[in-house]
Amino acid sequence: MSSIDETFERLERARRVRQVLWLAFLGSVVAVTYWGLGFIDFDFAVVVDRYPGFVEFLLSFFPPNFVNFTVYTQNEGITGLAAIPASLGDGGAHIVESLQSPRLSLVKASLVTVLLGFLGTVLGFPLALVFGVLGSERVTPFPFNFIFRGAMSAIRAIPAIVWIFLYIPIGPPSQVTAVLAIATDSIGNLGRLFTDELEEIDEGPIEAIRSTGASRSQTIGFGMLSQVSRSYIAWTLYILEINTRIAISLGVVGAGGLGLMIRNSQDLLYYGQTAAGVIMVFVVVLSIELLSTRIRARLRPSEHEDTGFLDRLRDFFDARKWLGMGVPRDRE
Repeated sequence: MSSIDETFERLERARRVRQVLWLAFLGSVVAVTYWGLGFIDFDFAVVVDRYPGFVEFLLSFFPPNFVNFTVYTQNEGITGLAAIPASLGDGGAHIVESLQSPRLSLVKASLVTVLLGFLGTVLGFPLALVFGVLGSERVTPFPFNFIFRGAMSAIRAIPAIVWIFLYIPIGPPSQVTAVLAIATDSIGNLGRLFTDELEEIDEGPIEAIRSTGASRSQTIGFGMLSQVSRSYIAWTLYILEINTRIAISLGVVGAGGLGLMIRNSQDLLYYGQTAAGVIMVFVVVLSIELLSTRIRARLRPSEHEDTGFLDRLRDFFDARKWLGMGVPRDRE
């Protein structure tokens, strides 16, 4: 048998082994899924039987009722979609009034939700940076770096919705404890991303900085962190997206914002108002995601390759780029 035939036969055996392994893996997934559904008493027949009731429940959400969009629409009893243009009139005075009023409105609740996610991200960032940098073996020798890795893993193991209850000695579930819960969650999630990013950097710039006689801190700052600064900003913006979603879920347990308004309206069986709250969730989350995504796109080195400052500035205000509809005019 020639060497070519032997190689072909060896590759064929390897292919058959991979196929067997994949089939075994898929079979295991199916078996565990089947067992798990039985373990939790999941009955497809019950789901199918109750599905018409679920559809009827969803239909009760329509039409959405934006009567709580602003304090003005609440006072004037303006309901439905008409509440939105009514609130935007008078030069935005109704919006400002709602933000300053102690009464809860969808506009104010949306701002609270965004602030909870933003403040939690900002407060969690410093410790996430410290833990993330010290968790890298490039900075802290093995096995001492696992002290920081272990701390981040322990933090990530506990969801933010549990952290808010662990902060009960500071206060009941509220906006204050929600910010603390989100900040704590950010330390684990963001810090781990920082560590992983630092492990992937090139050794060349680090050696170049060391050869100049730079101190340890200078080597870390100019040789390591300088390589990942864009990535760190991008990851922070990504975590901000996640934290905004977390803020909504924390609102359901008392942290305020859109989550609280949705829960209250559903408890009172005001399903039209519940639908309005859900729509505002989509608007807030998608707006934050769109903004974050476009900023992160502009942080990529290849995004503005061979362009000058004015070109970059023009691209930043190109609406088509923000909406993902195409490339800037000079690249069409």
